[in-house]
Amino acid sequence: MDLMTSIKAQAKLLQKRIVLPESFEERTLKAANQIIEEELAKVILIGSKTALMQEADKFNLKHVEKAEFFDPDSDARIDKYADIMVELRKAKGMTKEKALRQLKDPLYLATLMIKAGDADGEVAGADNATGDVLRPAFQYVKTMPGISVVSGAFIMILPTNEYGENGMMVFADCAVHPDPTAEELAEIAVATAKTTKAITGMEPRVAMLSFSTKGSAVHPMVDKVVKATEIAQKMAPEFQFDGELQADAAIVESIGKKKAPNSTIAGNANVLVFPTLETGNIAYKLVQRLAKAEAIGPILQGMAAPINDLSRGCSVEDIISLVAITANQANS
Repeated sequence: MDLMTSIKAQAKLLQKRIVLPESFEERTLKAANQIIEEELAKVILIGSKTALMQEADKFNLKHVEKAEFFDPDSDARIDKYADIMVELRKAKGMTKEKALRQLKDPLYLATLMIKAGDADGEVAGADNATGDVLRPAFQYVKTMPGISVVSGAFIMILPTNEYGENGMMVFADCAVHPDPTAEELAEIAVATAKTTKAITGMEPRVAMLSFSTKGSAVHPMVDKVVKATEIAQKMAPEFQFDGELQADAAIVESIGKKKAPNSTIAGNANVLVFPTLETGNIAYKLVQRLAKAEAIGPILQGMAAPINDLSRGCSVEDIISLVAITANQANS
């Protein structure tokens, strides 16, 4: 069973409530239809059922009627959500009137549904920029306890079994935070370990990467990785972290034994945490192209509830896959 098949099978068992705020967008509606047909999640659509079913009928999407529909013009819960917004952001000048206006935006409404416990996760971005998707999430769902930064992980499926866990690895941060401090880098490492466990089922062996291995070079950038490793170990002692390690020492057993003989991770890492966004982004793209690896992601991590952002060029299958991933994240 390949990874995505496994993720979908687990999602089917979990039956998490995933809200798709861009409900009138064609690809999103088609994805919702297939998700419902395959029973991958309980889909929540925003808009009147009558209007959405008229759209669904244009494409002969017979399963959409089984979704849960939230009509912001008639659902009484809208007042509850407005009250939550006022309570959380009254210091920022939020009033009930402003909250009700803002809730006309489905991206804000979806976020408040999660905050109120009426949805387990959200997938959006097919029709909106990343900033528009994440802004409500940062304001209301916020980050998980002990985590102050959001980051993006990629699951890398390599064409051979030589590296990682039978050819599977997780890379982070490849998508969000440009230059994390040592403390932030530690948080990214912990969040990535949790993502790895929740979505792939692997026991994460996290290598904190640098251009140095165990003191082979002296530089403030190396010091950052060493400090981040120490912080991550204290934050999440249930996971394995080691660093600083060069990439070859992290994944090649013979080199790991030579450069870091006392490390249990060197040469055997299945999670690579990069010191900056530029290194992570460059690395995943090179591995994807040169090694012909499959890159699944970015999977946003660090939020108190899973809210994932799509590319505006996404396919229907991309939406379906990200919903399944989001359901798995919600389970953790």
